[in-house]
Amino acid sequence: MNFAWSDTSEGVSWEELCELYRLAPLGDKSPADLETVFGNSRFKQFVFDDGKLIAAGRALSDGLDCSYIADVAVLPGYQGRGIGGELVRRLVQLSRGHNKIILYAVPGAEVFYTTLGFQPMATAMGIFKHEAQAFERGYLIRRNQ
Repeated sequence: MNFAWSDTSEGVSWEELCELYRLAPLGDKSPADLETVFGNSRFKQFVFDDGKLIAAGRALSDGLDCSYIADVAVLPGYQGRGIGGELVRRLVQLSRGHNKIILYAVPGAEVFYTTLGFQPMATAMGIFKHEAQAFERGYLIRRNQ
């Protein structure tokens, strides 16, 4: 596999990234929203096959305490080839030196991330703009109060 890797969003087609996220599937995110979130992320990785965007991921970081890896996406036809694992390893390497590296994954991907050294967190919580949808998709867990 001789893919081209980039750590800059220069030249990235946000429409192509939008389609990658839809197919991966990471949901529907507008090109403008993706440009904003990647632009505000300290670390980013894009993977190309002959100019075609096939994978992407990013990490938000405060530079010392916490780096948060998010939005790791690989086109379905390229999944299972080690690209996602390498993408995460590169983001982890860029995040080295932080006190903690946190990753947010789609439900069902937990086993994959444990193979890369991530451990489940006992106290992670979230507030979602679309809470009902987050419960429905398994991002939030109902607990007895």
